[in-house]
Amino acid sequence: MSVLRPLDKQPGLNTATILLVGTEDALLQQLADSMLKEDCASELRVHLARSLPLPSSVDRPRIDLIVFVVNLHSKYSLRNVEESLRHVDATFFLGKAAFLATGAGRESHCSVHRNTVVKLAHTYRSPLFFCDLEMEGFRATMAQRLVRMLQICAGHVPGVSALNLLSLLRSSETLAPEDL
Repeated sequence: MSVLRPLDKQPGLNTATILLVGTEDALLQQLADSMLKEDCASELRVHLARSLPLPSSVDRPRIDLIVFVVNLHSKYSLRNVEESLRHVDATFFLGKAAFLATGAGRESHCSVHRNTVVKLAHTYRSPLFFCDLEMEGFRATMAQRLVRMLQICAGHVPGVSALNLLSLLRSSETLAPEDL
């Protein structure tokens, strides 16, 4: 079993690659399509994976950002993300990883509590976004945010690094560890 590392491959020229990890194939594909519609100065590559580890392949590009997608309506989705996290090198959590919780709009149908995902993101010191990917408007907005975050993580925004972005996102959080 191989561990995914952020700098194990050479970067592509003017290329930014995101990996979306989650069990909801249709929602991930719709998010990927929305991201590819965004105006981006870089060549944008979106890869989808149901789980990690990825098959070892010499053709795989360098991954600039990993987004773990948890469907709050599925305990299997949460378990899948938790198991996939074991196959990611700790250096990815220095600004090159994020969590996305979907399905929070219909809280009465949730089988995974929001606080569970908040604690998971807090444990890995990574940003957490809530978005109902089934709604086109919300999905388009999330796609814009992820593309901008990807550009920063790929090093295509002068003067801002993935670690700078992480510190900005972390300082905007109001949740104290003792509140968890």
